[in-house]
Amino acid sequence: MPLVVDTWGPYVFVNADGDAAPLADALGPVPQLVANAGIDVDALTFHHRAESTVDANWKIVCENYLECYHCAVAHPGFSALVDVRPDRYELDAAAPGVLVQHGALRPDAAAPFEAHGEVERGLFVFVWPNLVLNVVPGRPNVSLGPVLPDGPSRTSRLLDYFFASDAEAEWIDELLAWDDEVGAEDAALVRRVQAGVATAGLAGGTLLDASEALVARFDELVASALGPPGTDGV
Repeated sequence: MPLVVDTWGPYVFVNADGDAAPLADALGPVPQLVANAGIDVDALTFHHRAESTVDANWKIVCENYLECYHCAVAHPGFSALVDVRPDRYELDAAAPGVLVQHGALRPDAAAPFEAHGEVERGLFVFVWPNLVLNVVPGRPNVSLGPVLPDGPSRTSRLLDYFFASDAEAEWIDELLAWDDEVGAEDAALVRRVQAGVATAGLAGGTLLDASEALVARFDELVASALGPPGTDGV
């Protein structure tokens, strides 16, 4: 079966559909967004791959990623670094399948690592259907990888971490420890949502117009991929 292989900086993308559109079409504004954040991806060095699983449906994991109104309560470490106030934390459907969050560095930012550097704000990008990309304030850094369905109530994650070639090992270790803490908090959240969904206690719900705008867009993409009720979908 023919494959389509393309690259962006150090990242290699493989598509099993031989007739797939070019990678540039899927990424859309992502390369420019990352460059605007102060990162030259060609200058990054691979550090490691993190693998994890969580007992929650992949769509719940994606929805959790696509909003941050829970951050002030659920992520004290993240909120001490990034300004998560609704009027400061920006959500942007930058392209039909590219959903972007921008988080400015707090004036009184507190973190276990030095957050003042070439990268002055957080950038968190979702590329439909299941790729996430994260940039944290400080030295140049990118983590990216897929959210992989592993059954109806389990999700596997891969995140490849890249850093500036001259980033200090201690700085990287401190950022990774902070990142692990935020990830553990999110895992606990989505497990609870999965448990709630499994009770079938609610037939539906209402999304917040502003804070959950990207969640709404993701749900539209899912519904479009599945097709009308009663038809075979993706």
